[in-house]
Amino acid sequence: MTSEQPYEFSRRHRLGSAESRSLELRARPEECAALAARFRIPGVARLEAFLTLTPETGGTTRLRGRLVADVVQECVVSLGPVPQTVDTALDLRILPPGTPATDDDPDSPDEIETFGDAVDLGEVVAEQLALALDPYPRAPDAAIPPELEGDALEPGADMDDTAPERPNPFAALSRLKRN
Repeated sequence: MTSEQPYEFSRRHRLGSAESRSLELRARPEECAALAARFRIPGVARLEAFLTLTPETGGTTRLRGRLVADVVQECVVSLGPVPQTVDTALDLRILPPGTPATDDDPDSPDEIETFGDAVDLGEVVAEQLALALDPYPRAPDAAIPPELEGDALEPGADMDDTAPERPNPFAALSRLKRN
């Protein structure tokens, strides 16, 4: 990565326009591969975002739109590939430069802090993709082995689940202190 493009999917956009704008962002194949490596997943085949930026009072900008991506993750059971399509709505508030995020209301749009007169919309989209990924992807035919089903992982009545007694690690120090 160069200093001009600090992120895998960098799309810098200048802030400050008084009019609404619509943008379409599409990741190139090498950017998709870099994002897959960053997210530690087998693949990102497609990443697109359809955005509308609307100026609000106080210098904020409202970002609304859709993120669509085709990704491949590893199944949590079999570790096999799980292809998935991510299609999620975006609703964010881009703050003016130097304004810290302060809104703790979970129902309001997330706030994006900016530094300078531009925001990296590609990085904003990449972060939203990371949040939208399935945390426990599972292939439709993946099955947990019967020996691990249900209560198999619970200690049985005949099992002693108390920790074995270990020597006190300070016993040696205690002996030294007495001598």
